[in-house]
Amino acid sequence: MVKIADIEIGAFPLLLAPMEDVSDPPFRALCKENGADVVYTEFVSSEGLIRDAAKSKIKLDIYEKERPVGIQIFGANLDSMLKAVDIVEKTKPDIIDINFGCPVKKVVSKGAGAGILKDLDLMEKLTEAIVKRTKLPVTVKTRLGWDQNSIKIIEVAERLQDVGCKAIAIHGRTRAQMYKGDADWTYIEKVKNNPRMHIPVFANGDINTPEKAQQIKNLGLDGAMIGRASIGNPWFFNQVKHFLKTKTHLPPATISERVAMAKRHLEMAIGWKGERLGIYETRRHYANYFKGIPDFKPYRQKLVTSDEPKDVYATLSKVLEEF
Repeated sequence: MVKIADIEIGAFPLLLAPMEDVSDPPFRALCKENGADVVYTEFVSSEGLIRDAAKSKIKLDIYEKERPVGIQIFGANLDSMLKAVDIVEKTKPDIIDINFGCPVKKVVSKGAGAGILKDLDLMEKLTEAIVKRTKLPVTVKTRLGWDQNSIKIIEVAERLQDVGCKAIAIHGRTRAQMYKGDADWTYIEKVKNNPRMHIPVFANGDINTPEKAQQIKNLGLDGAMIGRASIGNPWFFNQVKHFLKTKTHLPPATISERVAMAKRHLEMAIGWKGERLGIYETRRHYANYFKGIPDFKPYRQKLVTSDEPKDVYATLSKVLEEF
């Protein structure tokens, strides 16, 4: 049984990765229902939180049905990060996660996200201070290093563990790679096999088939953090679990199941954020909900351009009739 501090999360847990504009409450709930063992929020700006920015505050919305749920924060200023921890703690998540891995330029340019991989002393200092600030377990998500010439992930993992980090998720690419090339899990395996490590080590990056999740398990890693493979495909977690247990594949979701899930997703999004934003934020999922269906482009176009719920529902009903 894998544990983050005292939280039991399963024998080989599957974690929903924190993804900006994706890992919101409706999507997290759907993934949880379909086999995710732990879910993380979109990353939340520490500076945005302490300025009381509405966009940051709404990301703190969490619900009982999601638990265990982690709120992920990012930033490079110690004082701001500690104030953000105080705000986050009041919303009662199960875990606080620190983002030391986001490769996006606007985050990195401020020394946050993967930008901190160029200053391991600051990374350690921030983590230690946050651990001391909160009673909640603190976890970290990071990358292999800034670039291929500066991969020090074994040292990084040791240092984070030594200051109280309770689990680490590692994306198998450097910041320089962004999302290009293949994720390299061998470095993550080395972190896990380091005899000094005793906290859970989760792999992230390119785990987009049940077979790849099996490979992660075979490497001896504690679990898999699933990102892009789950977008428009919350069934992926159960598909992986079924494969790990039986070595057989679940049948793909039927058209009626896809339509029903897309409708539910939209309903939950509207219930959470209102019609306009609910419609807008569900659009990014439709291409994946209906991936692989021939001649679907005209329907997808309607789904991503309709501004009224009744029009989206009508298109989804038509999909059910036509396919």
